[in-house]
Amino acid sequence: MAFWRRNTFVEKERHVKANARDYNDKFSYADNRIKTSKYNIFTFLPINLFEQFQRVANAYFSVLFILQVIPEISSLSWFTTIVPLVLVLAITAIKDATDDYFRHKSDQQVNNRQSQVLIRGSLQNEKWMNVRVGDIIKLENNQFVAADILLLCSSEPYGLCYIETAELDGETNLKVRQALSVTSDLGDISKLMDFDGEVICEPPNNKLDKFTGTLYWRDNKYPLDNEKMLLRGCVLRNTEWCFGMVIFAGLQTKLMQNCGRTKFKRTSIDKLMNTLVLWIFALLICMGVILAIGNTIWESRVGRNFQVFLPWSEYQTSAVFSGFLTFWSYIIILNTVVPISLYVSVEVLRLGHSYFINWDRKMYYSQRDTAAEARTTTLNEELGQVEFIFSDKTGTLTQNIMVFSKCSINGQTYGDVYDEFDQKVEITEKTACVDFSFNPLCDRKFKFYDGSLIEAIKLEDPAVQEFFRLLALCHTVMPEEKSEGHLVYQAQSPDEGALVTAARNFGFVFRARTPETITLCEMGQAVTYQLLAILDFNNVRKRMSVIVRNPQGLIKLYSKGADTIIFDRLDPCSGDLMYTTSEHLNEFAGEGLRTLALAYKDLDEHYFEVWMKKLLFASTVIENREDHLAVLYEEIEQGLKLLGATAIEDKLQEGVPETIACLGLADIKIWVLTGDKLETAMNIGYSCNMLRDDMNEVFVISGHTLLEVQQQLRSAKEHILGLSRVSSAGDVEKTDMFAEDSVFEETIIAEYALVINGHSLAHALEPQLEHTLLDLACLCKTVICCRVTPMQKAQVVELVKRHKRAVTLAIGDGANDVSMIKTAHIGVGISGQEGMQAALASDYSFAQFRYLQRLLLVHGRWSYFRMCNFLCYFFYKNFAFTLVHFWYGFFCGFSAQTVYDQWFITLFNIVYTSLPVLAMGLFDQDVNDQNSLRYPSLYKPGQQNLLFNKRQFFMCTLQGMGTSFLLFFIPYGAFSVTVKEDGSNFSDQQAFAVTIATSLVIVASVQIGLETHYWTAVNHLFIWGSLTVYFAILFAMQSNGMFGIFPSNFPFIGTARNCLSEKSVWLVILLTTVVCVVPGLAVSFLRVDLFPTLTDKVRHLQQTTKRQGPQEQNLRRVRRTSSRRSAYAFSHQQGYGELITSGKNMRTSTVSSARSPQRTPHSSNWIENMLKRKNEVSCISV
Repeated sequence: MAFWRRNTFVEKERHVKANARDYNDKFSYADNRIKTSKYNIFTFLPINLFEQFQRVANAYFSVLFILQVIPEISSLSWFTTIVPLVLVLAITAIKDATDDYFRHKSDQQVNNRQSQVLIRGSLQNEKWMNVRVGDIIKLENNQFVAADILLLCSSEPYGLCYIETAELDGETNLKVRQALSVTSDLGDISKLMDFDGEVICEPPNNKLDKFTGTLYWRDNKYPLDNEKMLLRGCVLRNTEWCFGMVIFAGLQTKLMQNCGRTKFKRTSIDKLMNTLVLWIFALLICMGVILAIGNTIWESRVGRNFQVFLPWSEYQTSAVFSGFLTFWSYIIILNTVVPISLYVSVEVLRLGHSYFINWDRKMYYSQRDTAAEARTTTLNEELGQVEFIFSDKTGTLTQNIMVFSKCSINGQTYGDVYDEFDQKVEITEKTACVDFSFNPLCDRKFKFYDGSLIEAIKLEDPAVQEFFRLLALCHTVMPEEKSEGHLVYQAQSPDEGALVTAARNFGFVFRARTPETITLCEMGQAVTYQLLAILDFNNVRKRMSVIVRNPQGLIKLYSKGADTIIFDRLDPCSGDLMYTTSEHLNEFAGEGLRTLALAYKDLDEHYFEVWMKKLLFASTVIENREDHLAVLYEEIEQGLKLLGATAIEDKLQEGVPETIACLGLADIKIWVLTGDKLETAMNIGYSCNMLRDDMNEVFVISGHTLLEVQQQLRSAKEHILGLSRVSSAGDVEKTDMFAEDSVFEETIIAEYALVINGHSLAHALEPQLEHTLLDLACLCKTVICCRVTPMQKAQVVELVKRHKRAVTLAIGDGANDVSMIKTAHIGVGISGQEGMQAALASDYSFAQFRYLQRLLLVHGRWSYFRMCNFLCYFFYKNFAFTLVHFWYGFFCGFSAQTVYDQWFITLFNIVYTSLPVLAMGLFDQDVNDQNSLRYPSLYKPGQQNLLFNKRQFFMCTLQGMGTSFLLFFIPYGAFSVTVKEDGSNFSDQQAFAVTIATSLVIVASVQIGLETHYWTAVNHLFIWGSLTVYFAILFAMQSNGMFGIFPSNFPFIGTARNCLSEKSVWLVILLTTVVCVVPGLAVSFLRVDLFPTLTDKVRHLQQTTKRQGPQEQNLRRVRRTSSRRSAYAFSHQQGYGELITSGKNMRTSTVSSARSPQRTPHSSNWIENMLKRKNEVSCISV
């Protein structure tokens, strides 16, 4: 019992004591070993067999095997079932074991990483898996954090350290963490050994942004929050070392709590097959009952007259009992309607399709030497049925690289390139870059193409100089000069890094900073500015400002922020310039660039002194301090003079807009689930053309309470459905009635988008609101969820899976995406910048988002098409093969005698017809890959499950029954009136069996030839080869020699030779083949001619243009043509400016400091204002 039982103890709170393993062990906390694998050496066999026997067919064949070992009812040898069954189970088990072996290997790689642990007074190297709760561990720069630890001290002043959380939330910006002041001086090994503090905190949970606990040490209590914690999966950056105390380890860390469990995934076709096997079993029972009743009647009326020379066996006491035994005999004989070889063939096909994905050179990314990889072989056909894609943003849609692209200075735009005819030229890789060699401190990776800006700099244009001076001063970037002239900027957001780098290249180099000064190198001259104040950024202000004193003693305020915010605070004298700059901003926004407006102000000395006193007073106020500061900031940031605007490109991965547009044409809905801020996510939405200006409405759900979210969701849904706000209970009922009418919802032709915040999503996922959320989301063309946790991503996927019954695909590149990748029907990992966790947990992986288009529209569609055709044909041929026994039963006294030779029954599915159908299932194409991509609508039949469903199965069954009827009765009727050339009758059952068998093999071969759309040498070899092998084996097994060696096993001596030498037999075979094939051929011809599908039309077009050679798809680059300004500010954390001016993050010995690239969510007031002005429905919280 203890073997499988989980520990059901529910942890209410956690007690952890430092340096006290014995004390902590009594709580039985998890060790630091992680496990993503499904099996171990002991559990593999039982769990794997349990999973395999979830396939009804495997259980069905097991029951058949049991029946076949009972000699009284078995008319076939038991090995005909057990050998294929064991083979299928073994092949599947080996495949599953191989997959799990790689998971074990990955786990071992992580578990065996080295960590420095404080044990018995010294630092010792320990494997990660041996780290325990309560241990004190040392981390060094660029090391992964081994467990969730409480930061005790670091090499930085005030116990600060810097971490990158890309593995957790997808953000590459550096986060600041600070130890408690009482532990920040425990840098000594001896002091750390004496540290015996106890932490009492929350139990393990998946909330990445929350931690609550208390440190008890030296009779004092110290509150702990998330700012004191370093979570597993983070990387220590720009910090030489730090020490921490392990609070959560292994599977109880927040990273692993968000990963979700590895689930056993099965395709919809697998599930349908389970249902069909039950149907077939029911049909078998019906046929068995019919034949058993026939046997009982026959034995009671006719059979008893033959007992003189055909006596009943000892156990056969009556006609009814004879019928009972006959029932089971026919169940065994007719079981080949679902042969075990079907499942062997399916596994072979899936394996082949997986290799085609692995071998596809068009999905190979040469820059990182990364090929596409199918990490599972069981889901390929499901790739052709995807309806919902859930995508991460950073690293999946974007490269997470910000590039200074264009700017507007004093009414003049820079960044475009013009030819000699003054026509704008598109910038390509071959376009010549501006030469920055005049600047020895330039960043050589920086590229700019408009030389006129350099000329303006060299001509010392005052507006241009002030523009770049502002960019070099107004930021929170920290410089690190590793060697003379080799500058590295650590920016809280990549946007700021891009702007400061641009200023650097244009001659205004940010060189160093202290809490009181900023040093620039302006056109080769060192200039130091006194830093008087930083007016920090936040999401309400959407701007930041600095106040500096220049060497001439003048006080200046420099400000940058969202254009709508800056324009409201401009001096009237900037009115004309504002109008011009606004036009330029519209142009930039139309190209999908992220914009900022820049302005400055000269400050009077006396005014500034008075204002500074007010600021110092407000900074010491305890209540409403932020409100007081906001009022003062607002006061001084009035009457600004506009300098211009910047435009930054958040570089998308290559081909992202085209891919999204193409998948949209295939009726695939793409939802973006990101940990980024709302503004960033929306900007990327516009860049990808997922959000457009011509959309009827963009709903932003940002309520903080359940009621607010409910109201916003309902009002948005009412707006879409064209219903006015309800005012009475009766109206509510009427609204709900319309809202639940799916037919009505599907007639919505207007385009809407839904953007929802993480805190709002938490409420929307509550049981009482989840249906409203899903209904609204499905009415929208685009859905973007921002600031979501990894577990929320999985919950959104699960919501769609549970209620829409649609195939879902999740794609991401970071550990924060693992949970949704495991939850979705299909998980795709991008081998990207954020580690390999997503790729390791995925079902398919590749290097670029654009390959998703080929994976789904080519490989997925082909796999689905091939699998469906394979299954239709397989069921057809097996019903045709098996039901001949049913018709024969009426002519053999229902004696459970087989029509065919037992060797033919054994070899029919394994040898005679297996290879042609495999060739069709592996290589067939209705249209080629170019047309699959050119016509995305070809993908829709898979989503609608048109190619193989219960109706298609019924049609295949009907066709198979009809063929079996003709296969039996045409030879039967012909033989009753036909004589041999010597005048004798065809009276023997063996000649009849050979004729039917030969007709069946030829009909099956002709039929698969007609079903094949794409012929290869392999198809020809397998079809003609199978026919040749059939006749070779037939003549060999019915030869004198085989009978002489094994007389009991090969009783059909000479039958083939005598039977097939007769012309009349061949005429019967020809007639049977024609009659079996022509009706189906006629129906297919008429269907294509009178009711052609899109596939038929494209295939016809492909055939008519075949001689022109293959035409590559030339999709034009999808460019954003929006007039919406991205209007972001930048996304460093609020309070970072205060951290700089306090000097806490600066070493006293050096200027270089801590700090790093962050990805930038940006604030977008523009979209909010636009929506508010529409007055139709507003889903934005006020």
